[in-house]
Amino acid sequence: MLARTLPAASNEGAPADSPSRSGPGLLVGVVVLVLSQLVMVAVMTMTPIHMHAHGFGTAASGLVIALHTGSMYLPSPLAGRLVDRFGATAMSVVTAGTLLAAGVVTALAPGHSFTLITLALVLLGVGWSFGLVTGTAIVTNSAPLATRAKVQGLVDVAIAVAGAVGGLASGIVVATTSYPFLAALCGALAFVAAPAAIAAARKSSARA
Repeated sequence: MLARTLPAASNEGAPADSPSRSGPGLLVGVVVLVLSQLVMVAVMTMTPIHMHAHGFGTAASGLVIALHTGSMYLPSPLAGRLVDRFGATAMSVVTAGTLLAAGVVTALAPGHSFTLITLALVLLGVGWSFGLVTGTAIVTNSAPLATRAKVQGLVDVAIAVAGAVGGLASGIVVATTSYPFLAALCGALAFVAAPAAIAAARKSSARA
């Protein structure tokens, strides 16, 4: 209701790559958020099971998940600064690249390597953090002011559904293939956000 009483903010003086002017559109923001959530939940859910299958105890897997959780939230201020400085398009590519790197490291890490598994889950958390901040910035700046709250609510539902799907599908994928295959698949899926953001930015620039 408050948004409807405020005048629409002017885009004059906005950076050339800001979401509100020539950055990726609303759909790209949703794609970044949904893919980041799906990939993160899918890999994170199966990691303790994978570690236990290779002889690690509950304390080891708990430490990995704790470090992963910290890496999800601690980089948020940095992610915000990077979005402000370099724009949403660039950070969408960085998000996709970070999640891809996490998937590759996870897929290639030997099951007995605590160090590499930890590194992979930290990268996964950082990639999710970048995706959350970048995607939220895109959605906030792309949604019409009068319906912004409604759009954000619908996006939150989409993120929740993506997390549920990721958690459910991860078990099925690992049961039918393997944990490394799941990680590689999630990394490749996350990278879809990069060309989507670039294509949307070019289309927006062409219209300007």
